Amino acid sequence: MKIAVYAICKNEEQFIDRWYNSMKEADSIYVLDTGSTDNSYNKLKELGVNVTKEIITPWRFDVARNHSLALVPLDYDICVCTDLDEVFISGWRKKLEELWNKDTTRLRYNYNWRLNEHNIPEVNFYIEKIHTRLNYHWIHPVHEVLQYEKEKEVFITTDDITVNHYPDNNKSRSSYLPLLELSIKEQPNDDRNMHYLGREYMYYGRWEDAIKTLKKHLELKTATWKDERCASMRFIARCYKALNNYNEAKVWLEKAIKEAPHLRDPFVERALLEYELHDWNQAINYCFKALDIKNNPKTYINEIFCYDHTIYDILSISFYEKGLYTFSLTAINEALKISPDNVRLQNNKKIIEAKLNSN
Repeated sequence: MKIAVYAICKNEEQFIDRWYNSMKEADSIYVLDTGSTDNSYNKLKELGVNVTKEIITPWRFDVARNHSLALVPLDYDICVCTDLDEVFISGWRKKLEELWNKDTTRLRYNYNWRLNEHNIPEVNFYIEKIHTRLNYHWIHPVHEVLQYEKEKEVFITTDDITVNHYPDNNKSRSSYLPLLELSIKEQPNDDRNMHYLGREYMYYGRWEDAIKTLKKHLELKTATWKDERCASMRFIARCYKALNNYNEAKVWLEKAIKEAPHLRDPFVERALLEYELHDWNQAINYCFKALDIKNNPKTYINEIFCYDHTIYDILSISFYEKGLYTFSLTAINEALKISPDNVRLQNNKKIIEAKLNSN
């Protein structure tokens, strides 16, 4: 099989060597440079990458992706779309060849979207950016997705191929909001981007716009994925909390719980709300309900704080405020098992131990 990697690039010089070394298992690599002002273009050329310059005006991610895909010759069997801040774990080519068969059109594989300072995944889900050369194109100005041009896709899902994401956190995402607004203008019934637009308004602190848009998402007939519906409800609750409307925040978190009782997320968000309101009993109650849920679904929608030290942190403080210092110490020890280097947790433990020793 002939396998090509393709990507878009703009001012990614700092990532190129690391990215190239993980991608060079492919037969060829194609990059569309969309206007770099650093040395990205020359560096890619020096490494033997097939790189082309093109300014996309007006900017759209789907157009850029499609133009980069068009660089790949039609006689290639498999295309691997990546970004330059992503790194494949070595050996991916061999595993891809073992998995792929004549009927496969697309691969769903393991993506570590966020890793901590010890390179341990904190956010992990599947992505689907490996596909046949023919019959695919990208859609949506931002949060772009692949669309299949025939009737039925044939997916293979694997945990044997993994990409790690090491983003440049200084890079601006200022273009996302206008592009999401454009996306909804073009396709007003697209549930996925309606959810993303509401979330983006929330990030900008546009609480009323976020609430209105997220409610629109929930009203769409195609908005059937319970995890995403739950997230919209949780985000609505966050907006109401920011507006100091705690009653509505509680109403929407209860809706989120009913929508997706299989997820920890709405229970933990309710625990956080009760913690902020100093209702220690309710904070404890919702923490234990969250801990009853052991399964962590492999989707992008889940929150990091549902499986890090947060639940035990809330429990420890809540028990402490109730004068239950032994329970508080037990909870802080559990939190420190997850985050042993957290200085605040370490100091909290000392305070709890001092209280116990003084009694």
